[in-house]
Amino acid sequence: MTSGAPMELRVDRERCIGAGMCVMTAPDVFDQDDEDGRVVLLARTPASHLERAVGEAADMCPSGAIVLGSGH
Repeated sequence: MTSGAPMELRVDRERCIGAGMCVMTAPDVFDQDDEDGRVVLLARTPASHLERAVGEAADMCPSGAIVLGSGH
């Protein structure tokens, strides 16, 4: 995602199955809820140096709960 626009994230907590791949891959951007284990988004527009890790986290998410886009 190098279009010049900052990366913008959304997560679908209903779709999340709590696998934790996102937290292991990009811990500065994702966390897990202590009660249900589902994804918690820490940074809706992560710093550019985290974009690669965020992309990997989205690719590895078994439920497809991480949605990448570019902010406008």
